[in-house]
Amino acid sequence: MRRFYFIVASGFGSGYAPLAPGTAGSVFASVFSYFFIRDHWYVLIGMIVFFFFLGVYASTMVEEELQTHDPPLIVIDEMVGMWISVLFVPPTVGGYVFAFLAFRLFDIWKPFPINKFQGMPAGWGVMLDDVIAGCYALLAVQVVLGLL
Repeated sequence: MRRFYFIVASGFGSGYAPLAPGTAGSVFASVFSYFFIRDHWYVLIGMIVFFFFLGVYASTMVEEELQTHDPPLIVIDEMVGMWISVLFVPPTVGGYVFAFLAFRLFDIWKPFPINKFQGMPAGWGVMLDDVIAGCYALLAVQVVLGLL
C-alpha cells in the first residue's frame, strides 16, 4: 500500500523529476487533460474532486513516511490545481499554455490567502494551497479570455 501512496502523491512519477518537480507535475496534468479530457468539463470536475481527496490522504501518508512537510516529490497538489485552472478554457494550445503560466505564477507567488492554507496540518495544507492557486488562475484566465 505504501507504494500506492507514493505513486499517487508523486503525480504518477512526475514528482521525481530532477529539476522543478512541481512544474513537471503541472505539465503532466496539463498535457493529460488537453489530450484526454479537453471538452469534457464534467469529467475534469470529477477528477478534481476524486484526486483532491485521494491527494490529501496520499500526501499525509507520504509526509508521515518521510517525516517532512510537503516534500518536493508530492505533486498531486499541482496536478489538481492545474486541472482547476483549465476548467472551461477553450481546448487550444494557447488557452492551456496561458492557464499553465497563470497557475504556476499563483502557485509560486502564493498571494493571500494561499500562503495561509499551506500551514494546515498534513495533506490538507499540501493540497489546499494549490487548489486556491488553481482557482486564482481559473479566475484570471476567464477574465482575460472574456476581455479578448
